[in-house]
Parts: sequence; C-alpha cells; structure tokens
Amino acid sequence: MSISVKKGDAVKIIAGNDNGKSGTVLSVDPSKGKVVVQGDGLSTQTHFVKPRNAQEKGGLVKKERAIDVSNVMIICPACNQPTRVAHKIEKNEEGKTVKSRICKKCGASLDEVKASKAKAAAKKAAPKKTAKKVTKKTEAEDKE
Repeated sequence: MSISVKKGDAVKIIAGNDNGKSGTVLSVDPSKGKVVVQGDGLSTQTHFVKPRNAQEKGGLVKKERAIDVSNVMIICPACNQPTRVAHKIEKNEEGKTVKSRICKKCGASLDEVKASKAKAAAKKAAPKKTAKKVTKKTEAEDKE
C-alpha cells in the first residue's frame, strides 16, 4: 500500500475524536498505515514513566497519538484547502523519471512548494558576504 503523506506535511483530520483539527506530520509508518500528527488541541496519550535513577523525574508523560492514514487529508500550501493527492510522472533535467505529488483541486505540486520553502529558509540562514575588497589604491586613499 502506497502512502501519499510524508513527514512535515500539513494535514487536516477528517474522522475520529479530532475531526476538523489540523497539524503537521511528525512520522509515518507505512507498514501499519499510521501517521503521528502534532498540533494544538489534538488528543494525546498519557503514559506513566518510572524514574530510572534518583536524578530523573517520574510521572505522567503526554505524547502524540498515531492516527490512521485514511483519517487525514493533506492541506495544499498553494490553495490552503484539504485535498486528495494525484501523482504525476515527469522527466527532470538529467533525464531521470521523477514521481511528484499534485493537488487535485488547484493542480499545484505539493513537493515543489515544500522544496522552495526549504531553499528560502536556507537562504535566510546563510551569512551574507559584505566584505569590502582592499586594493593598493584604496589603501593609499585611506592614508591621505
């Protein structure tokens, strides 16, 4: 069974206790057909953790629940609507075949938008080079 939901996708829950809420996918388990979604107001599992040594604290720990893949829909970043996913097979610049995910409502690529956001974040994080080149003429001008 192929799963069209990937880690980092924004999804909306369409069935169950959290119907209508949205969040981001933390992990995907294709063998079980489950996804773990993180978001505000989503129901969580509570577990009791026993302290292993004197420095650790025990108590109840909340963690996100796994939800079946059939109960979530991907939110398209281009049109901000929950949508089904189509697949398109194309050839890239090197001639290799690439399978991409497409929004059924607006036709935008779900993979390219995510990749362009990652590139934009990397550009913001990269330091800008604004050093001035020093030549013999500029040194002589500075001395005068």
